[in-house]
Amino acid sequence: MTDKLKSFSDLKLSAPILDALKDLDLNTPTKIQEKAIPLIRAGHDFIGIAPTGTGKTAAYIIPLLLKLKFSQGKHARALILVPTRELVIQVKKMFDDLGKNQSLRHIAIFGGKGIKNQIHQIREGIDVLIATPGRFLDIYLRGEIYTKNLNTLILDEADKMMDMGFLPQLHRILEVIPTKKRQNLLFSATFPDRVQRLSEDFLAFPQKVEINPQGTSAETIDQFFYKTPNLKTKINLLSYLLSDNQVFNKVIIFTKTKETANNIYKFIHRKLDKNVTVIHANKGQNTRINAINSFKEGNIRILVSTDVTSRGIDVSMVSHVINFDVPLVYEDYVHRIGRTGRAYQTGVSITFVTLPDEYHLENIEKIIRKKIPEKKIPKDVFISETEPLEKKKLEIELDKIKRKLDPTFKGAFHPKKIKNEFRRKLK
Repeated sequence: MTDKLKSFSDLKLSAPILDALKDLDLNTPTKIQEKAIPLIRAGHDFIGIAPTGTGKTAAYIIPLLLKLKFSQGKHARALILVPTRELVIQVKKMFDDLGKNQSLRHIAIFGGKGIKNQIHQIREGIDVLIATPGRFLDIYLRGEIYTKNLNTLILDEADKMMDMGFLPQLHRILEVIPTKKRQNLLFSATFPDRVQRLSEDFLAFPQKVEINPQGTSAETIDQFFYKTPNLKTKINLLSYLLSDNQVFNKVIIFTKTKETANNIYKFIHRKLDKNVTVIHANKGQNTRINAINSFKEGNIRILVSTDVTSRGIDVSMVSHVINFDVPLVYEDYVHRIGRTGRAYQTGVSITFVTLPDEYHLENIEKIIRKKIPEKKIPKDVFISETEPLEKKKLEIELDKIKRKLDPTFKGAFHPKKIKNEFRRKLK
């Protein structure tokens, strides 16, 4: 493939796909699409590593449409596995858009929806099955999925599958689908050792394409952080930033826990802006879908989310991602900020960093291979005093990190000291 590639027509795609791309106003392939599509079409097993938001989904759907061409038989010929229900819906939407001029039958199956209706759709006949691993196995073990015709297996967001503990289910699925004449594709934003070991289990002499070093974030995202000494200062800074609704016009705020997400949502809704919603694992499926759609359509300015849903949010023109909490799974940082700067649009990522978080930020910088610059908190933001309980909690976190770095470290909150203090109180 030469450097002169400028349009999808240079990839020699079929007329139905080119027409669908034109309707989507997509004319130029992204780097991962440019590299992946010819290799996948040639029949190679394939590993694609690229930052979130750079077009990985279309990079495997386009060659799959070219391979399958039209409806045939009753049983699925391709299986696409993704870790979350939101991603199943996102992949199906892309398949709907790109395959609208072809007659391929495709369905999405995932938990949280009635299994009987999904089984009924499968019985009607399908060509492509888009599924979460758990729901695939649920229906397979009922004897409702015939796997002998599967000739293409695609694992998308493989690193997230590992983080979510799907490895045993994936191995079980690999055991029940045929290996002969099967093409295997693996896509991920990062390629840690556990994903590499998984790829060795089922890929045969794969072609590997890595767009930017693994774990790097999209070049179009401006990243920086603020040192925030405590929760109240985080809230004060968040209020200051969100008060400018012209600049912060479409914002996703990420938190570590469901409780924090709910509290941030309530605060913003009560004090700052009614155009806010929240999604996390405790929210019902329909609630989560409606919230994302409202955000996508511009009816909601601010979306608060946990990492569980960070990869199911496919929304263009997100102006800012705010990491209210630093993620402890460092690869999640890449996926969080990948919600902005999608399809090479520009975006901004802002991270609030406490003193213990500085250790985690350094590890994130190693993964993305980039130094994240610090910005000083604006002078109009009030820096609150740290309350005693929060101060103790932060000191305990810092002690844990210091002991991790130096096992001989004996901090104020060393486990033996805490135990001895507890015993003295009992006497």
